[in-house]
Amino acid sequence: MILQDLIAALELPASCRVDQRIPKKLLVENGAPTASDKRQINDGIEEIQWLAALKPNTIGVPDYRDDMREYLEIAVLSVTLRGDAKAGRLAELVHRAVPYPMVLLLNSEQSLMLSVAHKRWAQNEVGKVVLDGSAVAVTLPGDAPSPAVEMAFMQALALGRQPQATLYALYQGWMESVQALLAARLTGTFKAADSPEQAAARRHTLQECERLELEATRLRTQAAREKQLARQVELNLALKRVQEQLASARQQL
Repeated sequence: MILQDLIAALELPASCRVDQRIPKKLLVENGAPTASDKRQINDGIEEIQWLAALKPNTIGVPDYRDDMREYLEIAVLSVTLRGDAKAGRLAELVHRAVPYPMVLLLNSEQSLMLSVAHKRWAQNEVGKVVLDGSAVAVTLPGDAPSPAVEMAFMQALALGRQPQATLYALYQGWMESVQALLAARLTGTFKAADSPEQAAARRHTLQECERLELEATRLRTQAAREKQLARQVELNLALKRVQEQLASARQQL
């Protein structure tokens, strides 16, 4: 899969296209809190393209306001990465630097990443926007059980297939499509959530699966390094319990 395939799958109308290059220095100034982050942006990013601005007057979907957030626009950005750039950290930095909710496409020689993250007002700084939870991202091609799963995901991304009530609902639709693919890589079946409650339950279960996978990796590493037999047995029993919990969580998806 190439970047243009992913952009085409979004089915963005010409009315919202921007296709403008963004200088890296804007990210360095607005999204790099540490010297290390500045280096990652300067060394890891080749180019940033602002592909589209989804607004009420460009796509006909109303804006959204409540006490927590204000969605006047959804930005679609493409970031071309260099060789060994850390895509996950760079995605977070770009999300933090841009004040709008964003469909972020990170393109490297090895793969594509699609990342989305909700925004909200900062609690302690009037007018400042911060991430509302962690970004939700998927890498393509990934561990898709079958080409049909990836195809179903690509079809689900089309702008016209997302909720049209508000920009917030539209953005949530894209986020749920990404979560459906993450679930499909564990279940083998791509299925959109039937309700907001089901989507929330899936989101919670995916987070639990991620936590358990990290715990299983930690226990496996500890057991491999442990010299005392009794401690090895203890760690392997703990690993088995975590693997059982992980299998149970995957069944809930």
